[in-house]
Amino acid sequence: MTEQRSFALVTGASRGIGAAIARTLARAGHPVLLNYRSQDELAAQIKSEIERDGGQARLLKFDVRDAAAARKILEPLAQELPIGVVVNNAGIARDASFPSMDWPAWEDVTRTTLDGFFHVTQPLVMPMVRRRSGRIINIASISGVIGNRGQVNYSAAKAGLIGATRSLALELAKRNITVNAVAPGPIETDMLDDAPVDMILKAIPMRRFGTSEEVAALVGFLASEAAGYITGQVISMSGGLG
Repeated sequence: MTEQRSFALVTGASRGIGAAIARTLARAGHPVLLNYRSQDELAAQIKSEIERDGGQARLLKFDVRDAAAARKILEPLAQELPIGVVVNNAGIARDASFPSMDWPAWEDVTRTTLDGFFHVTQPLVMPMVRRRSGRIINIASISGVIGNRGQVNYSAAKAGLIGATRSLALELAKRNITVNAVAPGPIETDMLDDAPVDMILKAIPMRRFGTSEEVAALVGFLASEAAGYITGQVISMSGGLG
């Protein structure tokens, strides 16, 4: 299992689910590495909140889609710090019906979710293997499990992340490294700003949206010692949807 004071890297940590995960892991005693792409003010605010509550945080500004930028930062960092928890949360949506979907909408989404997973996780795996401990937690989506209209790109990317989760879990299990995915349903974040809220709510058996804090609580458990025998799993948090 990861040490109590091992560092936790959270991608897309400047807002929404990523920010909630960062706060939760900091409260559990992990110094948190806050990755973000462009929102300096929001990232700095999350860092300040964590430090105000007695935690430790460091900002890591790079685009997970950029292989060279990720490796330049993460390879030396992995030699310097015991990074024992990796949460691949960075993701974007570019919704459109498939006949009207253009290549940039496909590429932006798949590169952020799938390429981002590779660029961030691959440089950090061997240090975990050498320590024989680690937690890798991927934020997928219920869309990657059951599909969703207007989200062929997003569903494909998240389904690919689920496949990567299961395969990597098999590779790393004997090294005491767990790899799991969380698949949220609709969550109260800015990704719902332009969504047909009433229609979505009718499809959710619980008739409410989830919260970032609920997702973060599950991630916190998967990062804990108590979850040491859970690996290769995809856990849906969807209010009964799917």
